[in-house]
Amino acid sequence: MSTTASLSLSAVDSPLRFIRPTTPSIREVLNNYVRSFDDGMLTNGDIVVRLEETVADRLGVAHCVAVSSCTSGLMLVLKALGISGDVILPSFTFFATGHAVLWNGLRPVFADCDRRDWTVDATDVERRITERTSAILAVHLYGNPARIEALQQIATRHGLKLIFDAAHAFGSSYRGSPIGGFGDAEVFSLSPTKLLVAGEGGLVCTNDSTLARLVRAARNYGDNGSYDPELVGLNARMTEFNAALALAGMDMVERKVERHNRIAKLYTNLLAATPGIALQRIDTDDRSAYKDFCVLISPAEFGMNRDRVGDLLQEQGIPTKKYFCPPLHRQRVFTSYCPSGDTGLSNTARISQTVLSLPIYAALSDEAVRRVAQAIRHIAR
Repeated sequence: MSTTASLSLSAVDSPLRFIRPTTPSIREVLNNYVRSFDDGMLTNGDIVVRLEETVADRLGVAHCVAVSSCTSGLMLVLKALGISGDVILPSFTFFATGHAVLWNGLRPVFADCDRRDWTVDATDVERRITERTSAILAVHLYGNPARIEALQQIATRHGLKLIFDAAHAFGSSYRGSPIGGFGDAEVFSLSPTKLLVAGEGGLVCTNDSTLARLVRAARNYGDNGSYDPELVGLNARMTEFNAALALAGMDMVERKVERHNRIAKLYTNLLAATPGIALQRIDTDDRSAYKDFCVLISPAEFGMNRDRVGDLLQEQGIPTKKYFCPPLHRQRVFTSYCPSGDTGLSNTARISQTVLSLPIYAALSDEAVRRVAQAIRHIAR
């Protein structure tokens, strides 16, 4: 009997972790941090400036503004751009994308996602534009770049602002260019689940000098130093320690992206032929950072639904997540903006009900990846 066939559905190995941040040594972090600490400069000081300059240089953008989180970055970008009325965004995303819209008193208009790459469907975005529309807020989903060129053409044609939620995408690239310099702004997350980790933090990247100036003010209550705020802002500054952690981890990003891509390739090779399993399409000209690796499980072909598969994997010490279920338009704070339910969001409804996120992080071994894939194949049989 083969090893696969004899695998029990009970836990046979030590439990895996779903995510494990890979961080630089504390010595490297403290080497960056100690001077600011000794000088009593704990927030928004020289280390933050160094991080901003390093990121701008790496991504080839004119401006990088460090903030307290990706969420606050999105909130401040929408505020600084003077967005009003409606913002079109995908329903298939993390709720913070939508929260940034609501916090600015704007109306979210949900667009469907593409059935193959799962990012927002550009054709559906254009179909939803009205005279109230001011902006498109797209998402690089799991690190897979959105259809940037198509979205840019639509934004230009209709005179709309284009912002990218790039929370998952530090290290991703579109048509050979790093994610970070597209649209009016791109906003990254540096939380522990991401490939560049600051503990907590975000980065607003833009080539618009006016927008950069306003976001710098907005992260400091709207005050650029005159004690006379020019817009309503937040306390969204990044601490020096968070910046020191991110700065020390910068040189690790490329190795992490390469490792995540190797893990994704191994998962793909092991699972692609399994009936009822579908994978996210990544354009051959693009590179995903693979912040997450997700599969779609078709109950009819696989033999059971996504939730049951997740339960059986958990019994074997293999944790999974359902990113993102439910989608935004089915969540309590957003349902009033989508009273017609799933109408026009069929791909979103289907994908959110069948998506399963598997463990992926730089320290995850090939053996562990094979264990996960073997368990899924066994469950399918």
